[in-house]
Amino acid sequence: MAERAPSESSRRDADTRRLDSYTGIRALLNPLWCYHGFIAAVMVLTAIGAVMVFSSSTVSMVSQGKSPFDKASTQALFCAIGIVVGGLLMIVPMRVYRRISVFVVMGAMALQLLTFTPLGVDVNGNRGWINVGFTIQPAEVTKLALCIWLPSAMITARKRYASVGFIKAYGPALAVFALSAALVLGGKDLGTTLIIFMIGFVAFLLGGFPGKILSIATGVLAVAIGIGVSLSPNRLGRVLATYQECTGTQMQGVCYQSIHAQYALAEGGLLGVGIGNSREKWNYLPEAHNDFIFAIIGEELGFVGAFAVILLFVVLGWCMICVALRTRDRYVSVSLLCITVWIVGQALINIGVVVKVFPVMGVPMPFVSSGGSSLVMCMAAAGVAASLMRAQPEIKADTSRA
Repeated sequence: MAERAPSESSRRDADTRRLDSYTGIRALLNPLWCYHGFIAAVMVLTAIGAVMVFSSSTVSMVSQGKSPFDKASTQALFCAIGIVVGGLLMIVPMRVYRRISVFVVMGAMALQLLTFTPLGVDVNGNRGWINVGFTIQPAEVTKLALCIWLPSAMITARKRYASVGFIKAYGPALAVFALSAALVLGGKDLGTTLIIFMIGFVAFLLGGFPGKILSIATGVLAVAIGIGVSLSPNRLGRVLATYQECTGTQMQGVCYQSIHAQYALAEGGLLGVGIGNSREKWNYLPEAHNDFIFAIIGEELGFVGAFAVILLFVVLGWCMICVALRTRDRYVSVSLLCITVWIVGQALINIGVVVKVFPVMGVPMPFVSSGGSSLVMCMAAAGVAASLMRAQPEIKADTSRA
């Protein structure tokens, strides 16, 4: 007699037994713990961001003749929108993302093209926003679009490589990725372009792109970035200010922002000066509520608060990596790792800029910095990541039972 296929309930019981095997230190690898830990870390970071945006923006809002709650209320609104968007994307089945990913990336490129039309808006010298009654940064949409499309494109190209050759297999994906990056770079947003290159590198590396070609392309790209920086006096000045001692007029020029970030961190000490008591937010530190919000966190919450924020991003990365390495679905694995390098990598760059490890790049801290496009799209990415995690059998068994 033919053996009967195991029932749905028996498969769930088997998945539950596997979860019970994670004891002691191995509990850190428990997919279910990672799933819930990921969601908890996202929500805590978002809450910290809402509080710190309010604290860091009150003085600048009043000095502009606005309500001290202006920036905070806007951030709270985007938090609510982000939670709704993330929650909806969280329940979308994983297979749907793979099917619609090509349309998402095309839509993202169309939005980015609008930055070169009269709808485009310049912010701090970067033409990376569009005004449609409210401002949107299309590059944030591009990041998520690439995270869900590139892995699928790489997997498909790898299957076709042996039969049709490199150009036909990988050419379309390379062209779309290069155009996406070029559109962002065309708006002079080098920091966001760097994040896009990081996402692309992970997708190409883990998606089966030929290693030799990837190595050569990475080297050429590094040289091109170096040349681009050297040809821009502003960017070159930022780099030199980071790795050389600031003197003379630099103290009030290219070094000003970094120096005041250092003052804020030094003032915070171990436990901080208390929420709302920052001195640097009194219009001394530019972009205190945005790119340099980590400096205000360090000043008001001290080393303990700053370390807690870093630890939350470590939890995010650990949880996504653990699930990505355990899943048998290559698309889920690569997509999760792309989202990881975006969210965690961008956070580390932001923190590195504040502590003067990296030159100023103008990238916000995910979930924490002020900015609607960044917050909503980071919450959307968290929703997609949670959906991808739910494809893991142990997580699926638990969430479906709930």
